[in-house]
Amino acid sequence: MFLFFSYFNLFFLGVAIFLCHPCFPARIVPESVTVITSESQKTQTHNATWHDFSKFLYAERGSHVSGMSELKKYFHRFGYLALPETTPNFTDTFDSQFETAVFRYQKRLGLPVTGKLDSDTISAIMAPRCGVSDAATHGIHAARHYAYFNGKPRWTRGTPMTLTYAFSPYNMIDRVSVPEIRAVFERAFSRWASVIPVSFRETPEYDKADITIGFYLGDHGDGEPFDGVLGVLAHAFSPQNGRFHLDAAEMWSVDFEREDSRVAVDLESVATHEIGHVLGLGHSSVKEAVMYPSLSPRRKKVDLKIDDVAGVQSLYGSNPNFTFSSLLQSQNSLNAAIGLEARFFRWTTLSLALVVLFLCV
Repeated sequence: MFLFFSYFNLFFLGVAIFLCHPCFPARIVPESVTVITSESQKTQTHNATWHDFSKFLYAERGSHVSGMSELKKYFHRFGYLALPETTPNFTDTFDSQFETAVFRYQKRLGLPVTGKLDSDTISAIMAPRCGVSDAATHGIHAARHYAYFNGKPRWTRGTPMTLTYAFSPYNMIDRVSVPEIRAVFERAFSRWASVIPVSFRETPEYDKADITIGFYLGDHGDGEPFDGVLGVLAHAFSPQNGRFHLDAAEMWSVDFEREDSRVAVDLESVATHEIGHVLGLGHSSVKEAVMYPSLSPRRKKVDLKIDDVAGVQSLYGSNPNFTFSSLLQSQNSLNAAIGLEARFFRWTTLSLALVVLFLCV
């Protein structure tokens, strides 16, 4: 027992000496903003589509930064900024119209509403995301943040409803095996089926399936070309279209323990999100929701949240076997675990700080 405490005190002494040692002041960089600083890092991030947007950090109305016109194209693509009326192209000036677009973007994605390109906003802009425009949806409510496509389209196949899905026989990937892809989609469809009275069945008849799934590169004929690694990950069309496309250039993964790539994207998370679009849901402004538009590399996000469930049930009703109490219980358990971890971290940090303060006096 005494030996344990000796080692314990020795550990804190070593940390304290290290922290008390004089050092040069460091420049604080927002941790969520990726800054590419070397050729090796550029290679590791491949052609991450929007990483150059980091240079606009802290820009605000009145700023003029070379290349800002490309950022304005991003805002136009996802429904926040109209094309200029007086000139054929966007300018590099942070004008009042762009400030309004930034306000709308921040509010829509649940970010601090500052009208400036702060670290939270730049991080959100640079994050890989779904290719469905945020302007294609409506229905943001005061208490609920889910949305629908314009016109609130939904599938009509009778009750009980069964939708079939199939994988393209020509547009698949080698990176993940077909059995693994099928298992991923089966789990993703089952999550939505567990909360609404709709079932999903895979069929080998691609041309007759309600939902058609495939992996594509670049311009693939639907007017929404993919852009390589990161950037837009996938897109899907509203009911009753059923087309579901994923960018074949992504480093798709089904198990991060087997995957070393820094830009690996969880296939199941993206599949679950895009199925929400196939069912008629737009993007949510709740960051924890599956239907939030962006997904960071190496992050798994597959569990439906209350906002996701409320949104899809407003279109199709509830699965008779589903209860919100079970969902609340699981989310409360997760929140409690996160809270316990946070309290433990604060306690250990405070303890360490006290030891450092005592030894540095």
